[in-house]
Amino acid sequence: MTVPQCAPRSPGRGQTPLDAHPGSGADTPNQSILKRYDNIVKSQEDKRNYRGLQLSNRMKVLLVSDPTTDKSAAAIDVNVGYLSDPEELPGLAHFCEHMLFLGTEKYPEENEYSKFLSEHGGMSNASTSSDHTTYYFDVLPAHLGRALDIFSQFFISPLFTESATGRELSAVNSEHEKNASSDTWRLDQLNKSTAAPYHPFHKFGTGNRDTLETIPKQKGIDVRKELLKFHQKWYSANIMTLVVFGKESLDELEEMVVKLFSPVEDKSVTAPSWPDHPFPPELRRKRAYCYPVKDLRSLSIDFPIPDTRKHYKSAPGHYLSHLLGHEGQGSLLSALKARGWCNNLVGGTRIGARGFGFFGVQVDLTETGVKHIDEIVQLVFQYIEMLKAGGPQRWVWEEQRDLLAMEFRFKDEQDPRYFATGHVHALQEYPMDDVLSAYYLVSEWRPDLVDELLALLTPDNVRVGVVAKCFEEKCTQVEPWYGTKYLQEDIEESTLNQWKSTKPTEELHLPPPNEFIPTRLDLETSFDPTTDGIEPTIIKDTPLMRLWYKRDNEFSLPKAFITLDLVSPLAYSSPAHCNLCSLWVLVLRDRLQQFVYAAELAGIRWNISNGKFGLTITIDGYDDKQHVLLEKIIDHIVSFEADPKRFDIMKENHIRSIKNFDAEQPYKHAVYQQALCMSDIVWTRGQLADSAKDLTPEDLNEFAARLMRSVHVEGLMFGNITRERALAIADTVENKLPKDATPLLAQQLLLCREVEIEKGAWYLRSIENSVHKSSCASLYYACGARETRANVTLELLAQALSEPCFNVLRTKEQLGYIVFSGLRISNGVQGLRFIVQSDRHPAYLEQRIEAFIRSQQEYLENMSEEEFLKHRAALAAQRLERPKRMATKASRAWSEITAQVYNFDRPRVEVEELNTITKEELLQFYKKHICEDSTDRQKLSVYVVSTAEGGAGVMEKEQEENKAVKITDLVEFKSRRRLHPLPAPFTNIPRKGAHCKL
Repeated sequence: MTVPQCAPRSPGRGQTPLDAHPGSGADTPNQSILKRYDNIVKSQEDKRNYRGLQLSNRMKVLLVSDPTTDKSAAAIDVNVGYLSDPEELPGLAHFCEHMLFLGTEKYPEENEYSKFLSEHGGMSNASTSSDHTTYYFDVLPAHLGRALDIFSQFFISPLFTESATGRELSAVNSEHEKNASSDTWRLDQLNKSTAAPYHPFHKFGTGNRDTLETIPKQKGIDVRKELLKFHQKWYSANIMTLVVFGKESLDELEEMVVKLFSPVEDKSVTAPSWPDHPFPPELRRKRAYCYPVKDLRSLSIDFPIPDTRKHYKSAPGHYLSHLLGHEGQGSLLSALKARGWCNNLVGGTRIGARGFGFFGVQVDLTETGVKHIDEIVQLVFQYIEMLKAGGPQRWVWEEQRDLLAMEFRFKDEQDPRYFATGHVHALQEYPMDDVLSAYYLVSEWRPDLVDELLALLTPDNVRVGVVAKCFEEKCTQVEPWYGTKYLQEDIEESTLNQWKSTKPTEELHLPPPNEFIPTRLDLETSFDPTTDGIEPTIIKDTPLMRLWYKRDNEFSLPKAFITLDLVSPLAYSSPAHCNLCSLWVLVLRDRLQQFVYAAELAGIRWNISNGKFGLTITIDGYDDKQHVLLEKIIDHIVSFEADPKRFDIMKENHIRSIKNFDAEQPYKHAVYQQALCMSDIVWTRGQLADSAKDLTPEDLNEFAARLMRSVHVEGLMFGNITRERALAIADTVENKLPKDATPLLAQQLLLCREVEIEKGAWYLRSIENSVHKSSCASLYYACGARETRANVTLELLAQALSEPCFNVLRTKEQLGYIVFSGLRISNGVQGLRFIVQSDRHPAYLEQRIEAFIRSQQEYLENMSEEEFLKHRAALAAQRLERPKRMATKASRAWSEITAQVYNFDRPRVEVEELNTITKEELLQFYKKHICEDSTDRQKLSVYVVSTAEGGAGVMEKEQEENKAVKITDLVEFKSRRRLHPLPAPFTNIPRKGAHCKL
């Protein structure tokens, strides 16, 4: 796989106005604006309007006007991150990011921002990286102005109150505790900690209680004063960029932004950059071994390189990423898989921070591959030598150029929030006119730059990292921040010399020209009755197959979405069959990988997945050659025969993935345990792991053949596709099914159902986890089967409680970093769920959640009619928000089909119902389903109790007793409960299999 380049960010690039015509960097009479840019290059299919500004305080701004948008958004990027932390205060930039939300001089209430956004259909977040800190939000369009006013004050007059500073430190520490057992965070920090100690790259970026409280106190450092000093020093308008996306005209947006953001002070700061690499020559030629938390096996081969983003018009890094990350014939991955050493490979450039970067190849390792590390590295150098010997190939670059240009032209519309966060970084790096197009419009063929980059990919510059459980005894060093065990050593001179003497081989060669590049990009214009409607219609219904079809009438792109369910009762009939279905998918993906990679590069996404009901095939993207890919996939499925060597590798990976779940975050265990309790049939991970051990390739071949002879295919084709083409594709699929396939009966196509908790009952499921220090409590309040009025009442309650829940349990009580409240919908049944992951015992967390719930009755009773209507309007707008991508719209229709409910106009239907809900009805719903003293309440608590050293496993005496009935035997529990009925279909669609006599 090729690593996609990050939104390129050229270091310290100023905006150069174009000559001769107004509106392209021309001076403007408005004294608050230094320059205005109205010639920003955009896609010819893009209907939005854009304008760039440089304010008088030198803040760079991108305005986006879209009169049709149903959300507005904004993002600010400050061109500084944790590499600029004071040496004695690791994590200060991250702490500053947390604190900035909690009150300003103009808006002193700590939750003013979050409360306003919640009441007006919005959300917010922020992130801190090595050299950037980004803040963003979205909101309903009518409220952009007020949201921007609150937002702008973060960068003008934040309070950093002492009380908030003390409390929010707990959130930063809890975030670190969450990451402490994550291999991703551990390996990332290990890479930094082994960098040159004098280089800022070695810093610990997130911080924790030790770095931000304990140690500073010992040294007499006032952290709050340091926060103010950091903000005063670095939060300067001249190194900030802003994106504002709204329905207003560009002139109106400009007026709004100038008024609100011109007061941000320009302190004439120079954004820091680091042209010296954190891995100087003496830290290269190294090999490191690492002992992971999960049972992972991976190899990373990294080369320190300069920051290449300034070369975005020629993209030499993208050229090499494409070739080293290729998965087709003659590729590095193909050679490694042939030897049984790995399954996946990622290659490409990545940026460390302004001034330096890395070119890397990362591979997962099989059990055999761990024993051949040096040979794998040698194969990488063989491929590099092949590239050097042949020289840069213009046709390869032109193929990439054309594919990127096609992607830019037919780019899916981005959600405003994602657009803002993605492009606010680009504003720091690109000339304003190129800010939308720089990644896509590659125009300069520069083979010299490719050669320069290739010249750095040598054994003398390499750093090798190996991760596997088998190296535990070898790993005698300890990384200071996460406690990761590792060993770093010099690579032997003999090994380096062997790599240096490597020569190209015939096995490794450039990929052939891409046969999947679409040649037809026209829109279908013939009449079809489904074009103007909302609902897809059934155009094929046979004993073996049902096809739904809908012509696109909204996106006007040469794309389509095809999905097929291969449904069979065999798929989940036993733990062994469930494993075989999973293995079938893994082996199929593995076998198809080489062929279909070209389709992915050409803009045709694909996936094969499995679930309780069988296999799902999804193809999404340019419609021209989708049928070729689908036919190839169906051929592999129908004529399946497992390669014993690859089967063994996939089985070993599958068993490892089941067991690795033990190291997942506690809240994920809580969600899993809840599903075990509530769904009528769920095989446990222990049952799956046990039954997978003895499976053979012959078992899989027999299972695949049996399933394909007892299958029902249901599909949807949606988009730029005619009815005739859809039927032809469906006929081809059905004709490829085995001739002796037997249609399924209606009883074999029933969906799973949910266990019903009795009214007034409270059950508790408690498990232990020894990996994480954090524990978790998940509380679920069942609210019955999904019906229109109940749906929207529950959603409105969740909307009203969401922000207060976060404010009370996270911001004020600081129970933990992960605090969630919201809906749980499964098997046609819904309820309200609260999750808190914390260093406190789950019994204490449950007490605090229940205390919060009790307090909300008064909140709901005293809620003004105005506030109630705000929540209702916010939810209505959220529900009516239109999908931005064709695939999203098609997926919504497909979810109605797979649930067998067929309410294709659900947003409109439910919003009409929502608009009739009253405050009193909402209160009564709360009292019936959520309130502690309700005789109708149906509650399930799940505790995940940490037994790790220093974890939250000890429970105080007064917390030991509660009235919950403990679930110790899942089968016994479920066998004594009724099952909820499935929701009735909204539309009268004949049941699948109904043609068979009952």
